[in-house]
Amino acid sequence: MTGYHGPLQSMVFRNADLPALFHRADELAVARQREAVQATRLQLLLLVLGACLAALPGTWRIGGAFQPAGALSALAYAGVLVVTYRASRRRPKSQWQLNRSAAEFIKSMSWRYAVHGAPFDSASPDVDGAYLSRLEEGLAELRKVGWADPREAEKASGSELITPAMRMLREKPFRVRKETYVRDRLIEQRNWYHRRQVVSRRATALWSATTAALTLLALLLGALRAFSVGGSPAAAGLLSAAAAASVAWSEIRRHQPLIAAHSLVEEDLAAMHTAMETVVTESQWPTAVYETERVVSPQHTDWLVQHRR
Repeated sequence: MTGYHGPLQSMVFRNADLPALFHRADELAVARQREAVQATRLQLLLLVLGACLAALPGTWRIGGAFQPAGALSALAYAGVLVVTYRASRRRPKSQWQLNRSAAEFIKSMSWRYAVHGAPFDSASPDVDGAYLSRLEEGLAELRKVGWADPREAEKASGSELITPAMRMLREKPFRVRKETYVRDRLIEQRNWYHRRQVVSRRATALWSATTAALTLLALLLGALRAFSVGGSPAAAGLLSAAAAASVAWSEIRRHQPLIAAHSLVEEDLAAMHTAMETVVTESQWPTAVYETERVVSPQHTDWLVQHRR
């Protein structure tokens, strides 16, 4: 929904009102994330499948010597190598992160421009030029580390980096800009971090229980074999491989560290929300917006993940 005027000259500002380059970078980030996750999932599944096939008894033979289970196991392991090679060539994980950084950077700068956040406050001379200059400088830094700017292929013009809705919101009085920013940016981000915490907690519980169950079964088989009661070494190895894959998947998805990081960001946003509604004045507003955008940046979340393990 784009910006509109109401009885009190209020305005709604959504992602649809952001520049086209944001949407393109966001689409690429989602596509590369899906590709990276699917590649990792396929690698782990093929490794477990290869272990399953290798653990099958070699009684099923063709022509007296050829064992189909062994051949299929080898194919599964070969598939892992193919997927790994393809991922190393396409680099979906790095492109996912770079496009996500680009999209969030554009989004943050657009919000700062639209609501007079620093460095685009009301007293800033040639605010359009300053916005475009700083935006291009940030995107140039991303290009230096491998980001593929979609404008190079699609020939999008620089004028599209400032949308009519951004200009409309910037022209509103302080009360309207504050109301719009708090509702459509700060509260939206706070709710997003809360939802991610819920998802991460559920995923952590699921994969922790899965790992524990597989490990307990392997422990049971190992104990039975220790006392010569029974237990197949192949089955124990298969369970170990499955448990290892479960741990690897949980670590790759970073559920546990993200819970702590997202919780801290949500707490910071709650404090900023209270401050903006009670004590932040118009003169303090540009700095308050700048600090809020710093807190919700992907770089800040990554920093918290690294230091809150």
